[in-house]
Amino acid sequence: MSRFRILGRSVAAMAIVALFAVAGARADEAPRVVTISAKRFEFAPNQLTLKKGETVTLKVTSEDVKHGFFSRQLHIDADLTPGQTVEVPLTPSAAGTFTIICDHFCGAQHGNMKLTVVVE
Repeated sequence: MSRFRILGRSVAAMAIVALFAVAGARADEAPRVVTISAKRFEFAPNQLTLKKGETVTLKVTSEDVKHGFFSRQLHIDADLTPGQTVEVPLTPSAAGTFTIICDHFCGAQHGNMKLTVVVE
């Protein structure tokens, strides 16, 4: 009978180890990637919905001229050179609606170039 108790404890211990291994694997998963393109005078997509505390990587590419990618509230400040992709890590710490703008003058409609980030 003691043999069954030892076997039962071993199985329980292995189950606990497996549970922690699965939890650890999930924690090490790569962040979600969101692809964004910039061109006169828009970001596409022009709106993102994210979860508070969720880490994402924004992969941003300019299709035409030099653009900026800036949000003081989200702590983003990147320069976009045509044809190059910039990776911007983002982990929103507060819920709300935030705006990312182009902060490099790119033409007459420059002031309308915005991306809205909704954090739930």
